[in-house]
Amino acid sequence: MIAVTNRKLCTEPLEERVGRLASAGAEMVILREKDLDDARLTDIAVRCLDTCSRFNTPMAVNGNTRVARELGIGRIHLQMDLMRAEDLGSFDTVGASIHCVAEAVEAEGLGADYLIAGHVFPTACKVGEPRGLGFLEDVCDSVDIPVYAIGGISPSNFEKVLSTGAAGACIMSSAMKSDNPELLVSALTRNRNASSYKF
Repeated sequence: MIAVTNRKLCTEPLEERVGRLASAGAEMVILREKDLDDARLTDIAVRCLDTCSRFNTPMAVNGNTRVARELGIGRIHLQMDLMRAEDLGSFDTVGASIHCVAEAVEAEGLGADYLIAGHVFPTACKVGEPRGLGFLEDVCDSVDIPVYAIGGISPSNFEKVLSTGAAGACIMSSAMKSDNPELLVSALTRNRNASSYKF
């Protein structure tokens, strides 16, 4: 399971929530605090990176290549417009958010190491109709890199997600809000002993 942050949804200090997710075995944490300027994002990134490092959990920065480079964070996650525009040669791991098969193929061609595809099921975080399991399966079939599903993923539909060929789930709202994030990570992790993909 990949956990995506949103401090505005978090029920405790962000670095504490990140620590709980990391200690429970999250495959990676993506720091996604898009409204912050570089200085404030840097401050939060330093604290969350320290927390993730204590549990040997990879952390990526969403969208802000400047802060990631400044802190020596080798993982970045980007929307497609930034994938097309940025020089990504300095990063070890690059992820892309995609919403159709064409974007998935393009992202792989641009050097993405993994994809986050969605939204798959209805979710309060996204407006519009969910793209569904058929979309997810088509994306998985179109690329040779791991695909993680996002949007309304829960323990009750996780097996359906995996049946499409997806590597796993990417979670934001419930990762931030859950009273028991440890149980959530356990329920949404295919194999507790080994990640589907080594970030």
